[in-house]
Amino acid sequence: MWPAGNRGAGPGDEVGSALLEALFTQAPTGLVVVDGDLRIQRINTASRGMRGITAEGLLGHPVTDALNMADPAGVAAMTRGVLRTGVPVLDRLVRGRPSAETGPERVYSVSVFRLQARNGRVLGAVASVIDVTERERRRGRAAVREAARKRIGSSLDVTTTCRELADVVVPEFADTAVVDVLDAVVRGNDPPLGPLLGDEPMRRAAFKSATGRSRAFPGRDSSGFPFPTPYTQSLNDLEPRLVALDETTPWLAADPERGRAMREGGVHSMIVAPLVLRGAVLGMAGFYRSTRPEPFTNDDLLLAGELAALTAVCLDNARRFTREHTIALTLQRHLLPQGHAPLTAAEVAHFHRPAEVSGGWFDAIPLSSARLALTVGDVAGHGIHTATTMGQLRTAINTLAALDLDPDELLARLNDTVIRLAGERSALPPADPLRHEPLRAACAYVVYDPLSGDCAMACANYPPPVLVHPDGTSEIPDVPRGPSLGDEEEPFAATRTVLASGSIVALSNDGFLDAYRTTSPDTARNRLRRVLSRPDRPLTELLDDAVYAIQAAQRPEADALLLLARTRILDEDQVATWTIPPHPEEVASARDRAVRQLADWDLTGNSLATEIIVSELVTNALRHGTPPVRLRLIKDRVLTCEVSDASPAAPHLRHARTLDEGGRGLFIVAQLAQHWGTRYTRSGKIIWTEQALSQHPVPSELRSR
Repeated sequence: MWPAGNRGAGPGDEVGSALLEALFTQAPTGLVVVDGDLRIQRINTASRGMRGITAEGLLGHPVTDALNMADPAGVAAMTRGVLRTGVPVLDRLVRGRPSAETGPERVYSVSVFRLQARNGRVLGAVASVIDVTERERRRGRAAVREAARKRIGSSLDVTTTCRELADVVVPEFADTAVVDVLDAVVRGNDPPLGPLLGDEPMRRAAFKSATGRSRAFPGRDSSGFPFPTPYTQSLNDLEPRLVALDETTPWLAADPERGRAMREGGVHSMIVAPLVLRGAVLGMAGFYRSTRPEPFTNDDLLLAGELAALTAVCLDNARRFTREHTIALTLQRHLLPQGHAPLTAAEVAHFHRPAEVSGGWFDAIPLSSARLALTVGDVAGHGIHTATTMGQLRTAINTLAALDLDPDELLARLNDTVIRLAGERSALPPADPLRHEPLRAACAYVVYDPLSGDCAMACANYPPPVLVHPDGTSEIPDVPRGPSLGDEEEPFAATRTVLASGSIVALSNDGFLDAYRTTSPDTARNRLRRVLSRPDRPLTELLDDAVYAIQAAQRPEADALLLLARTRILDEDQVATWTIPPHPEEVASARDRAVRQLADWDLTGNSLATEIIVSELVTNALRHGTPPVRLRLIKDRVLTCEVSDASPAAPHLRHARTLDEGGRGLFIVAQLAQHWGTRYTRSGKIIWTEQALSQHPVPSELRSR
């Protein structure tokens, strides 16, 4: 044992001896001196009693007897390494207990230095031991706070936010974390104001355990907490609670199943913290310790409250986003077609996989004379503003389609609409973020005539359609892609072709083709052509096959749209056409032919109204139009009456005055027909009317005409 007093001759030796004496009798740091065999040679006052043994009782014992560490072999190996190399070990953290009795482990900072004489002979080593338990706990809590600040709230998703909280606290703060969220919050609704009773429906949003003992925390799909428990108490006063669990804990009787499972899982300490923001309760977080021996402290309770408050803010942001997202999705769904009505011109099927809230649309629009318009398009961007713009453009397309415009002319008019909407957007207040978002859209528009098989198509920065013929061969027509809607560039161009009955028109967007893409868009379209090469199969099966062939994607970056239409040709007995000689007396002959044709079609209930319509339209054509004048009746889902001539001048509906002898023709036609309109052709115009295939009542004032 080294001497405790002054045995030196000089002043320096006296100071050194005094320093050693102070270190070993007054210093708060534990000091242990060992020889080359790791046996204790001297120990200071701060180290005594670490195992409830006197200093005299420790002398000559292995150093591990003085340092009651969780890993004595590691401490011994560390000390031998210092003796062998002379390289000191500084601030090595080890765990242990201050006595042989059971209790929470402490954290010690151990530093070891080699002692050697002036001639280099190794005398032993000195180890300093400092209890840094509280320091390390503070560091641990600070690390959890920092991790929570960086990781919680990285997404606007309720479940993800709860999982981020669980990932932050396990295992650094708790052995197990459970987060339950009110059902209303998951659905994006406003959370209720506290206090709550605890029986409100909740959903398990996150669970993480480092123990693997999930039975102690039964999952819940839509249930509350039993009363009275710490959960209901926290929901009542909106304050977190630190609870110790043992065999005598009284509240476990209120929830015997949970209590039994928690005891079996070894839970000895827990903190429950309500997720509260501005008095509104969003859920409940529970933190549990079972394998970690030290219980939660009041400092841990403060940290749990901070974590709950941060999570509540992020949850509310996610809830608000969920609500807005739900509203936007609902708006988007209602702005899209709600199924396709039966069509004579074609059988139609579609696939639409939206990317979040986006601007993709599709439509099949019945036109006059049994024709059909097909359109697919999308507005650039995401969010509710994109969805509303999509609804505006789809409405504009339906309105323009009713004017019987050719595809290229319709896109030109639609482009004017987009430019006008973009101008309105640029006039928004400077603080409005929508002001700085450009408005661009793409669209394909196809018009098919089931009487002749004529198919006209035009594209605005959109892939051309794929045409599959009844024999299985396919082609991609040479349709100019054209500029985007909203660009003031060259005009749009249309392409025409003739399709046989049973052909398939496939309209898809770049988002759908991207799922096929391997090397180029052409390859993607060719793959789609191969999938659709059996047009005799049911259309829904072809659609499914086309969808099955795309590459799987968890979250598409853009809308995927595919619209399929299998064409039909009207039978000859569904159409009757006559050329009317340019003589006034031919009006009566035209009426008679129309009435006889309706009798052949067993549509005598429409005879009187059709007779009046034919009389008025043929008279106007002979009087104001240019030969040749033709009358055509079409029996489809409605009864269509057409009168065409070579003059481009269109008639206008006006209300005749009481004493006028004329001017009532189109007014009478409008009263008798469900719809009527004018369609321009290369050779002139067509005036058309539509009637339901049923008895059509005629006003008494018209019967006398």
